[in-house]
Amino acid sequence: MPTYLVQVSYSVEALAALVKKPQNRTEPIRKAIEKIGGKLKGLWLSFGDQDVVGIFEMPDSTGAAAFAMAIGAGGACRSVKTTQLMVPDEGVVAMKKAAASGYKPVSTKK
Repeated sequence: MPTYLVQVSYSVEALAALVKKPQNRTEPIRKAIEKIGGKLKGLWLSFGDQDVVGIFEMPDSTGAAAFAMAIGAGGACRSVKTTQLMVPDEGVVAMKKAAASGYKPVSTKK
């Protein structure tokens, strides 16, 4: 199954609610992913631009998009960014396909 990285920034209101009533959101997130057919691999709180970072597997990109839409539509997140991840061997296959594509960039030399 494809693997995805999700990066979430909470809204100010959601952060205030979590500070007022601290809670571990792992199980609600796990259940939502599993209902769509995926599997949560890990979830972490983080510093910086993102408040939560997670790794999950999903059968296809429509499932990953559905999960991102579900959490984005809930109103507790200021931003949700989902990125499909590749293992290095998949990256090498992509590099070989890119080399064989015949694409020629536009010349930027004057």
